[in-house]
Amino acid sequence: MSYSAQHLAQEPTRASMEQRSGLAVLEFGTPWCPHCTGAQPLIEQALAGRADIAHVKVEDGPGKPLGRSYRVKLWPTLIALRDGQEVARVVRPTSQAALGELLAALAP
Repeated sequence: MSYSAQHLAQEPTRASMEQRSGLAVLEFGTPWCPHCTGAQPLIEQALAGRADIAHVKVEDGPGKPLGRSYRVKLWPTLIALRDGQEVARVVRPTSQAALGELLAALAP
């Protein structure tokens, strides 16, 4: 799995994210956020050809427990996970370089 254009219909739990095996990028944002929509082409390009990385796109907002558990303050926030553990994050990426650093943290 690589880039996902749609937010999940139901937010996963923190426990389910921590139990994931393999590599994942957890993206927090909303469909109406201009920063989120502006970053989508960069995110899609960064994840192109990366079938080894799951892209988990979660709609965030007040009262959403997953975003609060990761202390998300601004959108989009992308968190790189290796076997359910955070290894890096980027907030409001505006360049391929920022996303490249995020994905580099997932390298073995």
